[in-house]
Amino acid sequence: MIYNYVQVAALAPNVPALYELHFAVPMAGAVLCTLNTRYDSAMVSVLLEHSGANIIFVDYQLLHIAKGALEILSKKGIKLPYLILIKESYDSVPDKISVPETLEYESLLLTGRPDFKIVRPNDECDPISLNYTSGTTSNPKGVVYGHRGAYLNSLAAALLNEMGSMPVYLWTVPMFHCNGWCLTWSVAAQGGTNICLRSVTAKAIFDSVGAHHVTHMGAAPTVLNMIVNSLENERMTVREKVTVMTGGAPPPPHVLHKMEEFGFIVHHSYGLTETYGPATICAWKPEWDSIPPETRAKFKSRQGLQHLGMEEVDVKNPDTLISVPLDGKTMGEVMFRGNTVMNGYLKDEKATREAFKGGWFRSGDLGVKHPDGYIELKDRSNDIIISGGENISTIEVESVIFSHPSVFEAAVVGRPDDHWGETPCAFVKLKDGCEATEGNIISFCRERLPHYMAPKSVIFQDLPKTSTGKTQKFVLRQKAKDLGSLSKGSKL
Repeated sequence: MIYNYVQVAALAPNVPALYELHFAVPMAGAVLCTLNTRYDSAMVSVLLEHSGANIIFVDYQLLHIAKGALEILSKKGIKLPYLILIKESYDSVPDKISVPETLEYESLLLTGRPDFKIVRPNDECDPISLNYTSGTTSNPKGVVYGHRGAYLNSLAAALLNEMGSMPVYLWTVPMFHCNGWCLTWSVAAQGGTNICLRSVTAKAIFDSVGAHHVTHMGAAPTVLNMIVNSLENERMTVREKVTVMTGGAPPPPHVLHKMEEFGFIVHHSYGLTETYGPATICAWKPEWDSIPPETRAKFKSRQGLQHLGMEEVDVKNPDTLISVPLDGKTMGEVMFRGNTVMNGYLKDEKATREAFKGGWFRSGDLGVKHPDGYIELKDRSNDIIISGGENISTIEVESVIFSHPSVFEAAVVGRPDDHWGETPCAFVKLKDGCEATEGNIISFCRERLPHYMAPKSVIFQDLPKTSTGKTQKFVLRQKAKDLGSLSKGSKL
């Protein structure tokens, strides 16, 4: 699949060098593997070994992580990749770096040849990049992207973002995540300007929007949450509307509503690492302009329709592959097929076969299809809670908890119960300076949900996250499991 290609890894935040590598590496006929900046040395060593990286570009702030990874590989007798250091300035790192085969990025560029000829792919499906999944449910898998899929998804991403010529794009989405949702290439195709953020904060976002007249940005729901909960002294008036594409878990309606008030136009997309990032968009309908803001936000939080680069998206019965009725109620698994679906998982033929069983890529997400054809996610297949024979969508419960005025973040998982099988267990992080008790949260939910759907236990803590802002529910499920059954013979 990619064994005959030079593998070039990169461990860096959103800095200009990482953007440049998205062009330099493919143009040299190699495959780019961007690594998650929150991984520790042990995980980086695993991915370097698995990918077979020959070269690794490392940002100076992450040099200690890379050095630790190389030490682990060295002890295992594995040939080390060449390390190329990315400096912020010549004073940003010590003069002496005790890493073998070390070069410096800007010095390396000076050795380039103006007459260099681009190494073009022999086949349009040849690999262009390797992206590891974010590991929300298990260890990361290596997802192989092809030139054709990346090209098509880049053009589709520009359309999804309503991106005209010469946009100004603010990099809040990590470039290491699905190659920045393929927008690394989209922005260049449109002759745009890239504003790189090494560290994403609400103040940095507002400052950048004002200073650079940002037209577009991307953001996971956690970043949207950061913006709407920012302090007053961190904000500034957004004088020109900023188009924001968000993905991941459906943003709570009140977050979408608040973003609109701040001057951000949010487009809700949906996809996975295996679909090159965004695969659907909640295309706006003019008739929705006249409906109440809260209802409008609920419509906007749907996952919508496939983009032009994707052949088909459907919600199907996972056993029969029959499409579910367009009733907004019958749940099935969201499935994809088309050019913008991955080539496969690196060195894992079994997982690749399972993912494409029946000729469709199986997302593992459960959803419904509305009468207008728009899909709406209800849960991950392994996140759905079955309590007393009733299916409980954790997304619906989380949306209600999010609307509590004291709640900053929330995640719901199933907690084993000797009587009901499972009961909803909520993990909640409160806003700074706010208070709430377990009883407050439970009562709040019972007033807005059928009682069997309301959490039976609430734990207050920070939520474990991947680098892309997704909650690691497998961590929370294990914690809920360790708590044991809430009670025996309990009644809803």
